[in-house]
Amino acid sequence: MLDWLWRRKSTADVEQLLRMAIGHHEAGRFAEADSGYRQVIRADPRNVDALHFLGFLLFQRGAHRDAIDHLARSLALNASNPPALVNLGNAYQAVGDATGASGCFQQAIALQPDAFQTHYNLGIARLALGEHEAAAASFREAIRLQPQLAEAHYYLGNLLCDEDRIEEGLACFRRALELRPEYVEARWAQALARLPQVPADGEDAARTRAAFSSALSGLEQWFDSPQRVAAGAAAVGTVQPFTLAYREEANRELLERHGRLCTRLMNAWMSAERIAPAAARAPGSIRVGIVSAHLRDHSVWHAIVKGWFQRLDSDRFSLLAFHLGGEDEETRVARSHAAHFDSGHRGLREWVEAIQRQRPDVLIYPEIGMDPVGLRLASMRLAPVQACGWGHPETSGLPTVDYYLSAEDLEPPGAQANYSERLITLPHLGCYFEPRAVTERLADLHDIGLDGDLPLLVCPGAPFKYMPRHDWIFPELAARLGRCRFVFFTHRLRALSDRLRGRLQTVFHARGLDAERYVVFVPWLTKAGFLGLMSRAQVCLDTIGFSGFNTALQAVQAGLPMVTREGRFMRGRLASGILKRIGLQELVAAGEEEYVALAEKLVRTEGYRAHLSERIAREREALFCDAEAIRGLEQFLEKASPTPQG
Repeated sequence: MLDWLWRRKSTADVEQLLRMAIGHHEAGRFAEADSGYRQVIRADPRNVDALHFLGFLLFQRGAHRDAIDHLARSLALNASNPPALVNLGNAYQAVGDATGASGCFQQAIALQPDAFQTHYNLGIARLALGEHEAAAASFREAIRLQPQLAEAHYYLGNLLCDEDRIEEGLACFRRALELRPEYVEARWAQALARLPQVPADGEDAARTRAAFSSALSGLEQWFDSPQRVAAGAAAVGTVQPFTLAYREEANRELLERHGRLCTRLMNAWMSAERIAPAAARAPGSIRVGIVSAHLRDHSVWHAIVKGWFQRLDSDRFSLLAFHLGGEDEETRVARSHAAHFDSGHRGLREWVEAIQRQRPDVLIYPEIGMDPVGLRLASMRLAPVQACGWGHPETSGLPTVDYYLSAEDLEPPGAQANYSERLITLPHLGCYFEPRAVTERLADLHDIGLDGDLPLLVCPGAPFKYMPRHDWIFPELAARLGRCRFVFFTHRLRALSDRLRGRLQTVFHARGLDAERYVVFVPWLTKAGFLGLMSRAQVCLDTIGFSGFNTALQAVQAGLPMVTREGRFMRGRLASGILKRIGLQELVAAGEEEYVALAEKLVRTEGYRAHLSERIAREREALFCDAEAIRGLEQFLEKASPTPQG
């Protein structure tokens, strides 16, 4: 009866109730506002304002899916409402739908082009989509409209540093800090975003490293007050010392300093959030948690993690997966093999609670240093035993990580000194992987700018894997071989490839050679296209200092000889480990001169190259389906687990 009477209320009554609901909303009385908006919608289901304001209220309360529903209903009735479009974009952003968010913000800007906050929001969405140049344009427009917007300066600084425009990026961070002196993310970036990904020709590596160390010391000292420490968790992982690994230097001391700072800040966050350590549990199968943003079609998944999901004994080990990234077909494979699987767009506290609810005995991070949320989680003690893998092949430096899972065939003598964790060397290559079922597609070489009549030397590394000290190798080989092509691949951040191209032009010119006659950058290829290119090439040139694992496997699969130089650290011994495992030590050079001589021999001597290809085809099965690696992991888990098996 009351509902019927309510439905008969006049338009004036509905408007009065809407004003009352808005008043509750503005005063922070969210429950009363929620009730009022819903009453208006029951009386008038097409009330655009009530649908919009309830959607905004739901967004404020964290009910993002419901917010999207109500905001979309409001916009279906009135599409020309910039605030509703912005609110819907923010709700899409909150659930991880950057495409939906970007579309909403662009529609809002078309209606209200001078809204600086909307340009900023669009920049965030474009950044999530990997639209680097478009994101930078959005942040610049936000700054033009509102020069005092510190956040836009900060994000533009990050994008500039991504392109190795370090000084411009640091200037943006300085401006952000002038506007907001306690802006912890900008302070963090100002310290850590100093190492270029692709060093310039003639750059003083020792000086650059010393400047980074000094900036890190300044950051450690800046967190000198409880207030700054309390806010510091927001900065952890936003910029990581990722590029240190690409220098063939001992990085343990620097990474331990970084790791101690991360742990100090995340411990403060845990204390403020009143997050207690997980309690012990009853005996049973060992609960193994895997935390990664790369349980998907990614090199970390294929090389390291997929075999764990496929082959760990499910009677003895319960595999608990916490997937921090986007999903694809490989994610569904992971889900099908896990006893428990968590994924989706979540906040930090939600991820901590999701992990602790499952009470893992051992928590493994297959890589630390490639994802900000993963680093924050790894900087906390969320399980009695914590370990990391070599997805990013460098010590984590974190006091919260107990073990580093590596492999016998990948480590040099005395390798423990390179790690803050206790080093565990699993048998052979340390991982179980199957031959990847990729149908070879012979590349149309002319379509990608190649002449099939010339010897092709495939250079498969990302630009940041090439250090200036080794650039001389390419013109030296060109001078010895004459007509040939070094085939590099254009990075998604084209500026990085352009920096490498410029360096190569300089070193070729110094030898009296024209780099354009020898060096070509081709588009990024599909897996099948890459395999097809390898089948047409004469040799694959491994990157020196930071070797390629998946590319070495692909070369083996294509029967293509690869030349590598064994490095000082595990990260420089990935390809050599593979080649030695199949008895091809002769392709592992002891130094750069031998590397050049071996590459020249492979290109010039067709019979020798064919002989090696036959040996690769005959011996490569030894690389795949290595059950000993899984048994070694299981033995480690049994010894490390604090929980007795039931």
